[in-house]
Order: sequence, then C-alpha cells, then structure tokens
Amino acid sequence: MRILLDSHVALWWLEDNDSLGVKCREMIEHADEAFYSAVTPWELGVKRALGKLTMPDGLAQALASSGFVALDISVDHAEHAPALPLHHRDPFDRMLIAQAQLEALTLVSADGSFEAYEVEVVDARR
Repeated sequence: MRILLDSHVALWWLEDNDSLGVKCREMIEHADEAFYSAVTPWELGVKRALGKLTMPDGLAQALASSGFVALDISVDHAEHAPALPLHHRDPFDRMLIAQAQLEALTLVSADGSFEAYEVEVVDARR
C-alpha cells in the first residue's frame, strides 16, 4: 500500500501521540511507500506561527529520518486542487486530496470530510 499522511498524522507520528490508532501505526509501519506532502511543513508552520500548535524544528528532516518520502507539489497537483468539489474549503487539505488522487495514494487522516471525495481514506484513529 502507498500512503500519504495528513499533516496532523505526521505530527502525531513524530510525537508518538496516542491519537494515532494501533492499527493505523501498524499500517504505516508496513506501507510499501509512505509519503508526506510539501504542504505539511507549510501548514504546520503556519499553525505554529499563529500559536495553534507546537512542532519540532526541522519537521521535514524528522519525517525523512522516520522513513517518510517527501512529495513535492507539482503543477498538476496545483491545477487539480482548485477544481475539486467544495466539500472541504481548507486549501492545505484540498492539496492533499489532489495529491492522493493524482498519485493513487491512500490518504491517512482523522478528517471525516475527506470521505466526500473520490479518494481512499484510512481513519488514523483506528
């Protein structure tokens, strides 16, 4: 299985947060390929700057050290994201959905609104 971590899931992984379910942890550990998006350090960095969360410096390096592969934002991703139906208005999440769709990745998230899109989603809390 090839997976893409939602930003909060990437942070939960690094924090060893109990919100990340046991089955999900096992699935991540055994994934054929596990990606994090370029949107993740951007989104979490913005939220940290706004005082909404804490995160380690060097997030991308920490994820790479944990075996995750960076997924850059391509022009195709950038064109696809705004063309998605407006079930979800968060631009960071819309980019993750576009990337998952175009790269045939399973999205790992606790965000229930992703299910409105044509994308395979695994609930990170399980």
